[in-house]
Amino acid sequence: RGDRRHRIELDRISNPAAATDDELLEIDDALGRLAADYPVAAELVKLRFFAGMTLDDASQALGISRRTDDRHWAFARAWLAQALSLG
Repeated sequence: RGDRRHRIELDRISNPAAATDDELLEIDDALGRLAADYPVAAELVKLRFFAGMTLDDASQALGISRRTDDRHWAFARAWLAQALSLG
């Protein structure tokens, strides 16, 4: 996966088409690590960023309440921001 000394901005996840191949690999790697411990949070990120779902749509797809969805969303964004900035 090459040199990971640069920081990936979390906004790159919201527009995968703007990310480089190396950044997409780092994002995928980070999502895999997130999914290992927090599968619902990782799935929420995938639905939001890659499937383009709203939080309401994603919470329905995952069968969780909007309030729970909000907590997972805040956690996943913070977790990914840290993981990608350290990458």
